[in-house]
Amino acid sequence: MEYLDLFSLRDTFNRNRILLCFNGPISRSLIEEIGHALKNYLQAQNTAPSAAMDVFGVYVEMTQNIRHYASARQYDESDSAATIIVARESDGAYAVQAGNVVEASDGTALVAHVERLAGLDKVALKAAYKEQLRRPRDTAAASGAGLGLLDIARKSRTPLLASLTTAPGGKMFFSLKAVI
Repeated sequence: MEYLDLFSLRDTFNRNRILLCFNGPISRSLIEEIGHALKNYLQAQNTAPSAAMDVFGVYVEMTQNIRHYASARQYDESDSAATIIVARESDGAYAVQAGNVVEASDGTALVAHVERLAGLDKVALKAAYKEQLRRPRDTAAASGAGLGLLDIARKSRTPLLASLTTAPGGKMFFSLKAVI
C-alpha cells in the first residue's frame, strides 16, 4: 500500500462535512454496526428524531440494496464492496451517498429510473409509492429499485442524483445521492 497523507484526507473530510465514510465489502452485521454508530452520532448532534430516522432509513436501504445486488450477481469480495458517505450539508440537511460496482446494462437502467423519479414532485412520488405497494409481487423477478428507491426519493429534500463511472472488467460504478 502506498503511503496516504491522512492529514489531507482528514482535511477533505472536514471541508466536505463528512461524518461517516466506509469503503469495502459490506455484510449484514457491518450494515448494523455502522447504522448503530450513525444513530449514536445523530442522537449526539440532537438531530430531530424524524430526520434521524429518515437518514438512518435511507442509509439502511442503500446499503441493503448494494448487498442484495452483489449477492444476486454472485460478485467476489472486490466487486461486492460498497462506498458509503454520510455528510452534513451547509443548510443542516444530511447527504447520504452510496455506490457500488454494477453490470453496465443494470447501471444504465438504474440511472434512467432514478432520473424518472427525480422528475416527479412529492405528490407524484407518493402516488407512485402507493401504486407500487398495491402491485402484486412477482416472485420470479429480481428485487431492487422498486419500493425502497421510491421511499428514498420521497424522503429526499431534493431530487435524487445518480451517476455511472466506467469500472474495470466492463462494469460500471453506480453512485446514488439523497439529501435528507
